[in-house]
Amino acid sequence: MLNYNDIGYSILEMSHRSSEFTKIINESEKLLRELLEVPSNYKILFLQGGATGQFAAVPLNLINRNPNKKADYVVTGTWSSKAVEEAKKYGNIREVFPRLKPFTHIPDSKSWKFDSEASYVYYCDNETIHGVEFSDIFDTPSHVPIVCDMSSNFLTRKVPVSKFGLIYACAQKNLGCAGITVVIIRDDLLNYALPETLTILNYKLQSDNNSLYNTPSTFSIYTSFLVLQWLKEKGRVKKLEEISAAKSELLYNVLEKSNGFYK
Repeated sequence: MLNYNDIGYSILEMSHRSSEFTKIINESEKLLRELLEVPSNYKILFLQGGATGQFAAVPLNLINRNPNKKADYVVTGTWSSKAVEEAKKYGNIREVFPRLKPFTHIPDSKSWKFDSEASYVYYCDNETIHGVEFSDIFDTPSHVPIVCDMSSNFLTRKVPVSKFGLIYACAQKNLGCAGITVVIIRDDLLNYALPETLTILNYKLQSDNNSLYNTPSTFSIYTSFLVLQWLKEKGRVKKLEEISAAKSELLYNVLEKSNGFYK
């Protein structure tokens, strides 16, 4: 905090274009790529604006893959509801099944209706407010990429990254302190940004500039760098998956032994 690596000044004072910070952001990307086994044809970005910023960034960058600007949304709770409302500002958005009231479960995917012309299919992996979480990945028309908000369960279990076109997660759940959002995007999806896309949310521009086009949240990235180092030392994602399972088992054991008091 006061004297980073004996250079005489704080991590908080450091220029984002300095050699010291370049090493931090590059090492952070390398660690995350290693821990999640991110394929080489995917870019890793460290952006600002939280998950809410991505509600707009996703359609702004991807809706133009289809000339009709179509996208499908799987709405299973509060966060995907907010995402779909934001996306409607930029294209022709449809929900793949009638919205549940209240959000209590995920309908059987065999009943979902996908549009083969959709630019992407979007869903939130874990709806924290309603307690609805996906246990596996659904199938879509083969050429339609899946976009997933993994904010609340990012790095708590192994993820087959190659099954997704884009994954994003705000850091403050599991990766560090608030201030950055990680975006993992397949490189063939980088060239579809609408002309009106905000510069700060343009994936291609940020990728070309190593997430340093504008001043990033340097301390948040540094914090995430420390968390990623800790995670590797702890035993990688597999170990965190075991810890998460043990914690949830404690809770579910109480619920199951309540003689029906809890439902």
